[in-house]
Amino acid sequence: MQAIPFEQAALIPARDAIVAIAFIGDLSMGRATDQSPRTAWLAMALARAAGCDEGVIAAVEIAALLRWSGCTANAAGFERILGDDVAGREAMMALTLAPMSAKAQSQMPEMAQIHCEVAGDIARMLDLGTDIETALRHTFERYDGRGLPGVLQGDAVPLAVYIVALASDLEILSRAHGLPRARQLIESRAGQVYPAALADLLLQQASAWLAQLDTFSTVGTLLPPALPATTQPVALELVADIADLKLPWLAGYSRQVATLAQGMATALGLEPAQTQQLYRAGLIHNIGRAALPNALWNTPGPLAYAAWERVRLVPYWTRRAAQHTAALAAAAELASYAYERLDGSGYFRSVTAQAISTECRILAAAVAWCALVSRRPWRAALTPAEAATQLRAEAAAGRLDAAIVEALIGEVTGQSSAQTRKAPGLLSERETDVLRRISLGESNKEVARALVISPSTVRTHMESIFRKLQCSTRAAATLKAFTLGVL
Repeated sequence: MQAIPFEQAALIPARDAIVAIAFIGDLSMGRATDQSPRTAWLAMALARAAGCDEGVIAAVEIAALLRWSGCTANAAGFERILGDDVAGREAMMALTLAPMSAKAQSQMPEMAQIHCEVAGDIARMLDLGTDIETALRHTFERYDGRGLPGVLQGDAVPLAVYIVALASDLEILSRAHGLPRARQLIESRAGQVYPAALADLLLQQASAWLAQLDTFSTVGTLLPPALPATTQPVALELVADIADLKLPWLAGYSRQVATLAQGMATALGLEPAQTQQLYRAGLIHNIGRAALPNALWNTPGPLAYAAWERVRLVPYWTRRAAQHTAALAAAAELASYAYERLDGSGYFRSVTAQAISTECRILAAAVAWCALVSRRPWRAALTPAEAATQLRAEAAAGRLDAAIVEALIGEVTGQSSAQTRKAPGLLSERETDVLRRISLGESNKEVARALVISPSTVRTHMESIFRKLQCSTRAAATLKAFTLGVL
């Protein structure tokens, strides 16, 4: 599937996009931020030991980096099942999760379907080839056929799936339990989750490989500099959309922030390079949100002190993305100032006006505005007039730059629409209306009530949308719709 060209797309090297997506996945799964790169290194080592050719080794690396790329898409489902989608999945991967109820177990196939469909679609959007796409679409299959969705078993499962699963188990279980216990757990899963011979090959080298991994000082030294699977640049908007999938009500949010920040920078006469950097920063400012559970973001009313301390780390985690993605270093640094305030009351640095540049002030105002005019689970979206009143109050209190706030209000007042360019003819107008509401987490009944149609009509529209977008889950439809310019 080829995306419609963005009018002002922020293109980055495919390698940087893949590593950024891996970073988001690790945060969402409660893992260390070098977990996916370490798993990729182990998977490549195992593939070489198994005698795989260089093409398979390269595919295994990328499949390992993107293994958790679909986990933002089903975070809302895991919140419903486990309560804490981050800690719960961390425990699941470490094999320390308490036994789930029969009802929770019955929902796991749906979670796997969402994850694998989105991960496979991401591989297709990145043009990574059928081997990587197929491996990601079958991430949770098992050798004994008891995996998810459970349509493949034995040698029918792509070899890359087994290699990545073994590498992931070694990396996660050795950190959680130590190597001796990790060896026992892998041995107990051999012949069930993955082939016994392949597991034995891994365990023969496990100690040496982990010791070698520990000698690497940075994530960058773990990964080859070139990406053999593709040389095509990737739109940074895709990375933003993947991060925003974590919370249904955030769909398209990072694009809105980026577009507004860019428009303000242009209106204020900033240099083109500064304007483009602001756009990029707006796209990635939300990455760090993946580290916190959905239940925290869905909490109505004031947060407790402990919860606020976690929220204050969101821009820190965004900034950490720069360590792994050279092409985003400057944008991530700027993005990490999105919640700073002139009086020092912001986070995570709590710096004051002297340390906050004009670009940072623009981004902070754009983020604040977009949050106010967006619906949240605990409140309706504010009207532009209400949002303007609140932003002016923030400026009067010395937290936001007054001149920039007035420029922002002038900018949004002069805009007729901030909608992304649509793909003509792909969906009907009513289908687009339905999908826009579905993408923001509304149920069929809520959509029906808002559009004054019946729930059965909504279902009919959704069937048509799935058919046209070639997908079967709402998360996949949302991601494809933004990538194709439908929303």
